[in-house]
Formats: sequence, C-alpha cells, structure tokens
Amino acid sequence: MGQGRAPVSYRARRYLVLTVFFLLAAVLVARAVYLQVFDHEFLLAQGKARQNRVVDVPATRGTIFDRNGSPLAISTPIDSVWAVPGDMLKSDSDSWTALAELLNYSAGALEKKVMVAADKGREFIYLRRHVQPETAQAVKVLDVKGVSLIREYARYYPARAATAHVVGFTNIDDEGVEGLELSYNDNWLNGQSGKRRVVRDLRRREIDSLEVVRQARPGRDLTLSIDKRIQYQANVALGEAVEKQKAFSGSLVLMDVQTGEVLAMANAPSYNPNNQQERASHSKKRNRAVTDQFEPGSTMKPFTIAAALESGLFSPDDIIYTSPGYYKVGRYEVKDALDYGWLDLRGIIKKSSNVGVTKIAQQLDSEQMWGVLDKFGFGQLPGSEFPGEIAGLLNHPSLWHSAEQFALSYGYGLAVTTLQLTRAYAAIANDGVMPDVSFVKQDSRGPGSQVISSQTAQQVAKMMEAVVSKEGTGYRARIPGYRVAGKTGTSYKSYSGGYDEERYISLFAGFAPASKPRLALVVVLHDPSAGEHYGGQVAAPVFARVMGQALRILGIKPDDWGSLAAQVATTVTPKERL
Repeated sequence: MGQGRAPVSYRARRYLVLTVFFLLAAVLVARAVYLQVFDHEFLLAQGKARQNRVVDVPATRGTIFDRNGSPLAISTPIDSVWAVPGDMLKSDSDSWTALAELLNYSAGALEKKVMVAADKGREFIYLRRHVQPETAQAVKVLDVKGVSLIREYARYYPARAATAHVVGFTNIDDEGVEGLELSYNDNWLNGQSGKRRVVRDLRRREIDSLEVVRQARPGRDLTLSIDKRIQYQANVALGEAVEKQKAFSGSLVLMDVQTGEVLAMANAPSYNPNNQQERASHSKKRNRAVTDQFEPGSTMKPFTIAAALESGLFSPDDIIYTSPGYYKVGRYEVKDALDYGWLDLRGIIKKSSNVGVTKIAQQLDSEQMWGVLDKFGFGQLPGSEFPGEIAGLLNHPSLWHSAEQFALSYGYGLAVTTLQLTRAYAAIANDGVMPDVSFVKQDSRGPGSQVISSQTAQQVAKMMEAVVSKEGTGYRARIPGYRVAGKTGTSYKSYSGGYDEERYISLFAGFAPASKPRLALVVVLHDPSAGEHYGGQVAAPVFARVMGQALRILGIKPDDWGSLAAQVATTVTPKERL
C-alpha cells in the first residue's frame, strides 16, 4: 500500500458523509421548492392568518341635545388597556410592577388576573377600561409585551346633576341603562360598529391597515323637549327647597300645555352621572317624578269640581253649606281647617274645603265621576315611554267601598305620579284637551284628547285663580306680572294599614299665564320636617320661583301688569321715585 493513499475505510466514511450531506441538502432544496412553488398559497394564507386580523371599529353614539341645541350627552374617544395573557407572561417582572402601579392594581392582583386568563386559554382580556390620556401615554411608553391600547368611547354629561334623571347614563360598554339613554338606546342612539382588516407584528401591534370590511354607522342624534336653562333653574330651586324644608325628597315636572312637551323634570336628591360612585346609589338615581306614586290630596279637588260641572247637576254659582267645619259620613268624619259656612264652587276650591267637595261628590253618579277621572289619565300609563313609568292607581267604581267616593274627591284612595298629575293639569289649562306626553322636541302640536268640555275647563281654571289670591291657600305661588291658576295639596303618608299623621306630602299644581295658559307645573315634596308642611307653605314658593323663571326665559308676555306695577312700587324707595 502506497504512502500517499488513505486507507479504504477512511475514504468510504468520507464518501458516506458527503453522500448524506448531499442527500440532506437535496431534501431541503426539494422541500423549499415544494413549499415555495407547489404549496405557496397555503403558506401565504398561514402567514396572513397569523398577521392579518379583522378588528372592530367602534361606532360613535348619537349626541343628545336640549331643544335649543345645547349638548346634554356627548361621546368622547378614550383608550382602554388590554392584553394577550400568554404573551404578557413572557415579559419581565419589572415591567409588570410598573404597569400595575399605572393601572392601580394591588400587589399581585395583576399577575393573578393574567395567569388565570392564560390558564383558561384566553387571548384577550381588559386590564383597565377608559383610562385617562396621561395613563394611556404612560402605558404606551412602558411597552410591556402583550399589552396594547384599544380606542373606545365614553359618555360625558355637561349638565351633570341638572339633567341626570332625564338623560340617564350609559354603562362601560356605552349602552344606555337609565333614563332616555335607555329608552332610545336601540335603533337610535346606539350605532353599528364597523370592521377593518389590519396587519399586526409578532407583539400584536398594528403596523398596517389593509381595508375597511364594513363602515361604522354612527348613532342618530336626539333632540329633547327639555330646555336646559329652565331645567337648571328647576333643579337648583327644588334642591334648595328640599334642603331648607328638611324634606326626604322632591320632584317637579314642567310641561307645555299645548304640545305635551316636558320642558323640565327634576328630582332631589340628584346625582352626577359622570361619577361612577354617585350613580351607583339607587336612591339618588331613581326618577321619582315618573316611578313614585302618592296620594295627591287636595290637588284632586279641581277634577271633582270638573266632574260635577260635566254632570250637569251643578253650576259655578251653586252654594254648599260647610258649617260647622266637619261632616260625618257613616263612621268617618271629614274636617275643614275652619268653619267656612256657605261656599260656592269657587269658594270650595279657594278655601280647599273638604266638607264642601265631599257633599258634591256624594251627589255624583259613581260611574260618571270615575269616567271623568279616567279620561284625565289617572290609573293609566302617561304614555311617555320613559323607563319605569307607572300607571298609578284608580279603582273602578265596582270596587269602591262606602267611603271611597268622597275620599277620592279630596285626593285619597288613589295614587298618581308627578308626571301624571302635571299632564292632567295641562288638560285643564288647554281648554279640556289633554296632550300626549313627550320628552322629544315636537315640530307641531299633537291632536291630544278632549277629556272635558272647553267651557268646564275654563270655569275650573277661573276658580283656581282664586287659590293664589290673598284669601286663598296658595298665595305664595303668585308671580308678579302674571295671573296664576293653581291648587295646593297636603296629604298624609300612607303605610300598610293606615296613615302616619306626622308625615306629609306637600304639593302645588297649577299653570300660567291664566289668561292664555302656556305652562303647567307640579311640585311635590315628601316628608318636610323643618316646621311647615302645608302645600301652600312648602311647595307653592318653589312653583312661583320655577314658573316665574320659565315664563321669563321663554319670553312669555305678562298678563297682569297691575301686580307687576304694585311690586315695583313696593320695592322702589321714595328717593328713587323722585
């Protein structure tokens, strides 16, 4: 064997190794050719599936405006922080600590949240919804693996507590849950989200937008009947009255008597819908003007008188003997504050005589009396479609007991809401035509329904003007420059089995200007405990303040220049007159 020749065994091994490498290279080349040429579409589809994603494009919720175009509810863009749990677990612990502090997580809470989601195989979790812009920017700078921002919308209410019970609010997902936000959520305020195709990198960050799959359709704007200027004044006046009178709560509704539009609706206590903690309070967020029923007391007397006039058995000049100031009906005794002697129908309203109205009710046919009250909407839903509105209570005559008819005549034995009572008073003010209730601005006057004759309505309205005279029970409801028609009411709070004679509901209901009524207003205060409790003492001043401001804001001309001149004369000093 020659010196320069390798052993046969070594050459064989070398050829074998080279052959193996050659075969492996050939396999790799063949595989590459197969993948790049024959299986190209499959690989491309797999790559796109890992990089391309279809994401939702949130739709803007419709804006809510007052009748004059002032925004009451606005959707503003805001960022939320989300994560892919599996990717996030691969990031370093220091970034987790910094992120937890930014998002206000307690020690270990963020890690536990992510690990639980990862164990369940979830690929998307929210870490914090609706964060402040500075927080979103800090999260972006921190750049934690698997953590990203997503654009959403949050609702903002510029008028805050003033319109809270009317407008309501949305939840974290921008879905209406209270008030008109709920009523008009579907198919109006709530739009339809869109979809677009995007390219994401390995850290799931969006690097390119490919196409819009479906355009987002924004929600429709909603213009309410509410006048924010009046609403604000009403909210302040009611809140101050509840505080001054140490009342448990209060509510009021102001309505255009011709169109049925609600220009203001307030409740006290109220809440700030922009504050999560405040709107969690069930007591504060309850819209008492629509959901709470009560016995209306003497504010029912005008409707009893209307039924008497409609029956044809009585005329405005008929007189009723009310002495000695009380009247026995079976085992029940009806009392007046004083012995008023002989009273005509106007005097019964003016002095709020329980005895007088009881004697009138006793002479009416029960079906006829019930029919008039039924036409005024008592015991029926107001039809506003406001969430939680109730029908109140008015039993059919077939269910009345021996004393129920005379009890109804002065406001016991039935239950109403503030909204119901306002609508009924609007019918008297509107020549006997009861308008359809609306919280949305109306372009034209609706037909309404004739519940009593125009003559009867005008006669009752004239009687109600006497209530606000110096001799009437509602003198504190007067408004300088305007004629006011109204009625005071005070009733005991009912409970299971009877009435609590130490707890009261104080009311004033009426409309103005009496010569040509435009606005009806009902004010209700529950459980005033500061010393006064009669409707003429507690609720009438609120009526005067709110109604007076509304008349001036709307530019409604005065119809009583004499009272306005008298007020000016008493407020101007002799030196100023010179």
